[in-house]
Order: sequence, then C-alpha cells, then structure tokens
Amino acid sequence: MADDHDHTSGDETFPSTSLLPYDHWLDDAYRGVMLSALEHVSREGLAGEHHFYLTFLTDFPGVDIPSRLRAQYPHEMTIVLQHQFWDLKVDRAAGTVSVGLSFGGVGSILVIPVRAITGFADPSIRFSLQFEAGEPEEDAASQVVSLDAFRRKGPSPA
Repeated sequence: MADDHDHTSGDETFPSTSLLPYDHWLDDAYRGVMLSALEHVSREGLAGEHHFYLTFLTDFPGVDIPSRLRAQYPHEMTIVLQHQFWDLKVDRAAGTVSVGLSFGGVGSILVIPVRAITGFADPSIRFSLQFEAGEPEEDAASQVVSLDAFRRKGPSPA
C-alpha cells in the first residue's frame, strides 16, 4: 500500500531526488496556462478588470523588439497588456507571443519567444507565475552528438 504522507522537512525543493524531470513538466504546464490566457484574450479581449504583466528577457535569442527598447532594457522588460495593445498572437508552433504596443507614442510589434518569458501576472485577481528562462528551442533541438567519440579504436572484433 502506498504511503500518502509527506515526509519532507519543508525546506527541501520539490522534487528532491526524482529521476523524472517534474520541474520541467511543471514549468511547461504553467507556461501552457499563460498561453491559454493570452490566446483567450487574443480572441475575446480582456474582461472586467483583468490585465496582464509579462516579464521577459530582452537579450534572449529570438526576441524581436525595437533597438531603442533594447538599449533602454538591455536584459529584462515588463510590459502591461491592459488598455492599448493590438494584434496579440500566440504561435505555439513557433514558440512565440507577439503583440503591438505603443512606447512614447510610437507603435511597435514585439515578438517574444515563450522561453524568454520569466513572469506572468494578472494583478486583478492576484495571480502570478514565475518561470526559469529556458533554452531556445532551436538550440535544444540542434544539439548533435557524434557517435565517433564512443566507437572503439582499432580493428573491429571478428
């Protein structure tokens, strides 16, 4: 019979000794919640007092923002999706979120890789999620390991 009691001391990180990547799975699931909220708003608009804060790494590969914003926010930026934004799009296949915002009266489209996002919040209901910045999908998929390093040197056995 399984033991359903929690025997952790309370100061350990979850999961402490797992051989399964639960932390990555949870991060992906929470990112999915954020993407579902953004997709909903892209179709239906914001309802009531809902609004979103989206924090992302500006120096993450694939982030496409105007150079003046990158100069002003060289590492991290938080945008607010509330009253004046347009063309909010979630492209799950490409792993990006794009949105139009005005900065100093100049309209700009921002393209943000999902893995560059480190925070999402809807302050109207005191809901927030924090993420670890992930590896860019292209880099993670393009890692190739040569099997030559594991092959035996010399003549092959008969």
